[in-house]
Amino acid sequence: MAELKYKDITEKIIGASFEVHSFLGNGFQEVIYQRALAWEMRQKGLAFDREIEQEIYYKDLPKPIGKRRADFVVEGKVLVELKDVIQLEDVHWAQVLNYLKAYRLEVGLLINFGSKSLTFKRLVL
Repeated sequence: MAELKYKDITEKIIGASFEVHSFLGNGFQEVIYQRALAWEMRQKGLAFDREIEQEIYYKDLPKPIGKRRADFVVEGKVLVELKDVIQLEDVHWAQVLNYLKAYRLEVGLLINFGSKSLTFKRLVL
């Protein structure tokens, strides 16, 4: 079986997410989880940008057609989108896949802090 792309980075992010959920549980606003996850990722030595405007690209156009804010882009390689919903749905997965395509990234994590147990999905373009 092939090695997962950016496995070392995604494992650290997922581990940090479990640490946050273990401490806070569910029921907080997304921004609370975002701040806690930023702290945990710093502890793991991960470089990231948080809530920065990412340029949206369309097909082969050399210039972006707009901007959108991603929750995190970690190590310039992994997009992380946080949710605080009871259950992840197809629309959330589609959002991350669309962000990956628009941001020209390959690997994304969709992490949900809103359920009793932390849930996540690793998505690859």
